[in-house]
Amino acid sequence: MDLKGLVDKAKAALKGNPSLIDKGGDAIDKATGGKYAAQVDKAQDAAKKAVGAEDKPAENPETPENPGQPQQ
Repeated sequence: MDLKGLVDKAKAALKGNPSLIDKGGDAIDKATGGKYAAQVDKAQDAAKKAVGAEDKPAENPETPENPGQPQQ
């Protein structure tokens, strides 16, 4: 597999599970004692935007008419 294929595979994985980006940022914050938290947050936002995961709706969001009921 070439580099482009690896990059595309990584983007697809992160787009499908953007919590991995958050987990990576949390690990960096823990390792640095939160010293670079603002920069890490910016990098997380940029990574989510790069893979197209920034606008992903929450799973089973509640409907405005029926709070507590998932949309169908």
